[in-house]
Amino acid sequence: MPNFLIFLGAALIPLIMGAIWYNPKVLGKAWMQASGISEERVQSGNMLLIFLFTYILSLFICVALYGMVVHQWGLFSLLGADKSPETLAFLADFMEKYGDMHRTFTHGALHGAIAGVSIAWPIAAIISMFERRGWKYTAIHAFYWIISLTLMGGVICQFA
Repeated sequence: MPNFLIFLGAALIPLIMGAIWYNPKVLGKAWMQASGISEERVQSGNMLLIFLFTYILSLFICVALYGMVVHQWGLFSLLGADKSPETLAFLADFMEKYGDMHRTFTHGALHGAIAGVSIAWPIAAIISMFERRGWKYTAIHAFYWIISLTLMGGVICQFA
């Protein structure tokens, strides 16, 4: 069973990364220019609600990433409904032998990066094409998510 408290921490990663990544001293000015958005527009809106919903949506991402970075979860999702003594004994034996296999930050980071490149980047690119945005806009968002998912995957795999 995952440690859901780790999800609460890992869900902060996109907020922390966003504070750094989209800071005007890092890529914030390039992002505003590529998106055609002004500093005043960025500062408008209810920032508390924006951060709250970002955090909640990041929790959803954590749950999805768990299934991608912790391979043992697949076995439980396949056999977990079968409560027969044989299946429970098999699961206990399996977890005794393989429960900690591939449960490292590096392994989770690898799978988080794969999710970023194979899911987040294409989504960012598709949205950008329909919004008629340039490659710079796409790259800024895609690499933000690739890095965020890499860190989230590492934390979740190592600690959850």
